[in-house]
Amino acid sequence: MGDNFSSKHIDRDNARFRKLVRGAVRNGMKKYLSHGEMIGREGGGKYISIPLPQLIIPRFKYGNPKQGVGQGNGEDGDILGIDPQPGGGAGDQPGEHILEVELTLEELAEIMGEELELPRIEPRGKKNIVTEKDKYTGIRNTGPEALRHVKRTYKAALRRQIITGVYDPKNPCVWPYKEDKRYRSWKPKFEPESNAVIFYMMDVSGSMSEEQKKLVRNICFWIDTWLKFNYKGVDRIFIIHDSAAAAVDEETFFHTRQSGGTMISSAYKLCLKMLKERFNPLDYNIYCFHFTDGDNFESDDDAAQDCLAEIVDKYANLFCYGQVGSEYNPDYEGHFFDLLEEIMNNARPENMVIAKIPCDTASIYDTLKAFLGTGK
Repeated sequence: MGDNFSSKHIDRDNARFRKLVRGAVRNGMKKYLSHGEMIGREGGGKYISIPLPQLIIPRFKYGNPKQGVGQGNGEDGDILGIDPQPGGGAGDQPGEHILEVELTLEELAEIMGEELELPRIEPRGKKNIVTEKDKYTGIRNTGPEALRHVKRTYKAALRRQIITGVYDPKNPCVWPYKEDKRYRSWKPKFEPESNAVIFYMMDVSGSMSEEQKKLVRNICFWIDTWLKFNYKGVDRIFIIHDSAAAAVDEETFFHTRQSGGTMISSAYKLCLKMLKERFNPLDYNIYCFHFTDGDNFESDDDAAQDCLAEIVDKYANLFCYGQVGSEYNPDYEGHFFDLLEEIMNNARPENMVIAKIPCDTASIYDTLKAFLGTGK
């Protein structure tokens, strides 16, 4: 009884603490989004370590009785309380502590979705893959030892010993016979499982600075977090381009800088080729994100728009174009955004989003809300 009571108290306190943590993270979510405290804090790919000011439950603290209010002699105008100690030198009192708490990626994504008011994604119905899973549904008298139900087996053995008069309370030894053993039983359960693939494309020509790429990396982290929350399986493809495009690993994607010019069509052509060869839209939910400063060769504009139209019309759940500004290009002088804006005004594709992204971490919040707020 005592152990059960203590367990309930621990569970209740733990739930209360998790609620406090969740509230603290949500209140600071805009700061985390903007400054990237979460980036690089993944623990084994499942948990995120988050720095929070230490959460302290308020409590009474008793002072020295000899220095309390209303005790001893005093004069009019005296200041109540303890005299402040002179400063200087190293202090002997503890400072503010930072508490590292762990949240699962699912918890983090859910909090982010609440803060940004993101709608849950509805996968395309035709892309649901039915998978078979075993679900334990009952108990039976035969089965493999790996599935033996210890508690049920113990109860059956105890019941038998009590009924037969073998059980001795002074020497409470319970041993199971073969007929006492109980095993978990299962039946196959068929569940729809939605898969997704994310294409990240980025301009790495000489005009894209390290600060711009760092901003893109933070945005991609949060996109990953949200889409993994909505899908069972997520593949990620990284494409870099200047005047030519290549599929690379994540490390290369965020740390490559070329000196060539920009031909956006090269990235879209490679993306389209991979979609046709590897990612059938009947099997995958497809997301494409392209980041560039928009300074494309004008002779390439038509080819880029043609490829983009095919991706949007035939493949993508969502295509997002982010034109990233810089200290050298604060007015987004790249003209490709204007071409896409004209398409948006005329054709109004529901699965396409374009955004101008200031090279400022404060822009991450609005970018994510624009890109992920469609619910596509």
